[in-house]
Amino acid sequence: MRERDPCWEYCDKLDGNKVRCRFCHKVLNGGISRLKFHLSQIPSKGVNPCTKVKEDAIEKVKSIISAKEEYKEFQLLKRQRVAELSVLPKRAREVPFQSTSLGLPNSPAGTLAAEQSHLLAPEVSTLVPKLSGAGNKSRAASELEAERCIAEFFFENKLDYSIADSVSYQHMLEVLGGAGFPGPSAEVLKDKWLHKLKSEILQKTKEIEKDWVTTGCTILADSWTDNKLKALINFSVSSPLGTFFLKTVDASAHFKTHRGLYDLFDEVIREVGPENVVQIIADRNINYGSIDKLIMQNYNSIFWSPCASFCINSMLDDFSKIDWVNQCICQAQTITRFIYNNKWVLDFMRKSMAGQELVCSGITKSVSDFLTLKSLLRHRSKLKQMFHCAEFSSSSYASRSIPSVDILNDDELWRAVEEIAAVSEPLLRVMRDVSGGKAAIGYIYESMTKVTDSIRTYYIMDEGKCKSFLDIVEQKWQSELHSPLHSAAAFLNPSIQYNPEVKFFSSIKEEFYHVLDKVLTTPDLRQDITAQLHAFRKAQGMFGSNIAKEARNNTSPGMWWEQYGDSAPSLQRAAVRITSQVCSTLTFQRDWDIILQNHNEKRNKLDKEALADQAYVHYNLTLHSEPKTRKKLDGDPIARDGIDMTSPWVEDSDGPILTQWLDRFPSALDSGDLNTRQFGGSIFGPGDNLFGL
Repeated sequence: MRERDPCWEYCDKLDGNKVRCRFCHKVLNGGISRLKFHLSQIPSKGVNPCTKVKEDAIEKVKSIISAKEEYKEFQLLKRQRVAELSVLPKRAREVPFQSTSLGLPNSPAGTLAAEQSHLLAPEVSTLVPKLSGAGNKSRAASELEAERCIAEFFFENKLDYSIADSVSYQHMLEVLGGAGFPGPSAEVLKDKWLHKLKSEILQKTKEIEKDWVTTGCTILADSWTDNKLKALINFSVSSPLGTFFLKTVDASAHFKTHRGLYDLFDEVIREVGPENVVQIIADRNINYGSIDKLIMQNYNSIFWSPCASFCINSMLDDFSKIDWVNQCICQAQTITRFIYNNKWVLDFMRKSMAGQELVCSGITKSVSDFLTLKSLLRHRSKLKQMFHCAEFSSSSYASRSIPSVDILNDDELWRAVEEIAAVSEPLLRVMRDVSGGKAAIGYIYESMTKVTDSIRTYYIMDEGKCKSFLDIVEQKWQSELHSPLHSAAAFLNPSIQYNPEVKFFSSIKEEFYHVLDKVLTTPDLRQDITAQLHAFRKAQGMFGSNIAKEARNNTSPGMWWEQYGDSAPSLQRAAVRITSQVCSTLTFQRDWDIILQNHNEKRNKLDKEALADQAYVHYNLTLHSEPKTRKKLDGDPIARDGIDMTSPWVEDSDGPILTQWLDRFPSALDSGDLNTRQFGGSIFGPGDNLFGL
């Protein structure tokens, strides 16, 4: 407990009970207690005050001393009260505390019991909420609101209903809400609140659906399979007003036959409304075969698009399989495994790095690898200081840290890590842009172009390495990622269309006209489209207004078209529907456990229905709370809170530790600063046969 005293940040621990002040460097006998009086400059404590301490440190230490003195006084008073209570007659001690509210205000036992209750649980008295009837709301309304919060807490966190019938749960609610607030029971949660929350979510989705007439929507198909007999598909619907979970279907009996899978998707399309659906995005966990062609053939205005996050992650995964990149990752994992498998070292690292973590948990294994490499690179100097400081060198872990220290001292290895961080960052940036439910379809083409530009610029003097990374990116783009909708959305994006440095390939224009022909389904809609396209490209009418020009680069393409495209109504309708879509199924973190429970064949029909409703409420509550989570994580949609203790960066390995740096090679880096290389280049330039288009 003493080691966690916040005042340790102001001193260095020496032998015995001595400490050295970090402000004036004076050595004090008596440990951390005397240091506090030294820093607080409180007189009459027999300690010379520090003359160089900062004002904020003085105030902080004074508040710590004051809190400790108050706690001592409270403990003394509590012991006195307990002693007084112990000498009362047994019958008086058994009088319950509630007697003070039953007409016995002057009862000595009641008064003393009340005082003792307050003294023994001061924290509790401050936590009793507004359920006592104070305020504008009635007690019934307050309790109803409290029940709702508890129900949402249960469903969002997938808690077992039986928890609500436990003794500790009831006691917690009594402490927080008073004895008159029992809280929702397991049956109330399951019967009342499950159906109530489901009904409210359904009502909210009805409001969202009204906007689909203008913006259209995207059906997201996120799948799970054990590669044997089980296959499940989560269906969600995304539009500019938000994403909501629709349902889960068991595709186990269908995924081996194209017709069976087609029927599943056809049912979802009809449920959402074919006239509302712009595209379907599916991952590649299940082999969908040719059902994309069947759907686009039977629904002429619907597109089947790849999941951008899935494809970008595949590129990162292939990056990590390049021999020298994989060696860097394995070497770096030696350091993190040593730190995270020794508690003293882990605590010392967190203290040295002001509470920051080394390991970063991403939405996928490959994202975690590259985020953690970047984190290690950022904290390398602090780690070296930690391993070489006197306190660590004198510990029993010093001899065991030799492999980690050797890696930290390998400058050539860290130049390679700098290289990996620089090459992977553009792809991580694309992953951030397309994840989290963002309408990024108008930017994916430009973003991928910048990725290839950055690789070419970085490896301008190393053709071999440049080719190894570019081959991965271009192959994945051509075979997995590219979609005609991406070309059309880029063409309609005002920030790209009006950029004088951009020259579109003829193939992009061809794909744009192909998409436009499918979206504008009737001759009436296509009647004046040529003149409208000319007005858009030449920035005539409202397109050329000062407000529209200023909004080109700071407004989403869908909103820009909705606001400034009135002079080209048919093109506006198509543009809003095309540019308002997402390009990834990765809108929130999924937990398949709740789905797998529901699809257990041993469950009866009623139980399955209840679990399906629970999954529906859980996923939609998660979607609604996701913006708060992203804000807490500094807005990074590809990072996850907490650390996965089973990841290769943390989990201890019984195999031999890699200490030999293999595949030595000359580095192309100019310096240790990642920002020294400028990633430039034109977008869709005339001499750049990008992606073979």
